[in-house]
Amino acid sequence: MNVKNNSFKEQTTRSLAKAISYRIIIIILDFTVVYFLTGRFDIAFGFMIVSNVYTTIAYYIHERIWNKIKWGRKRNT
Repeated sequence: MNVKNNSFKEQTTRSLAKAISYRIIIIILDFTVVYFLTGRFDIAFGFMIVSNVYTTIAYYIHERIWNKIKWGRKRNT
């Protein structure tokens, strides 16, 4: 490992593992909160499914937009 170079490139498998683990946490939170508020499994389950479809799409669009913004980026040296 080069001590002078603090930068790293995230591997695809790491990014995928992070995305999957994050989605699992969000799915559990979505279901738990809605079930706690309504007391109904069917509503909590339905919300969990619908919410995770549109938030995943929104997150992807958000990431693609930020990928085009140069602000805050620093070239690796």
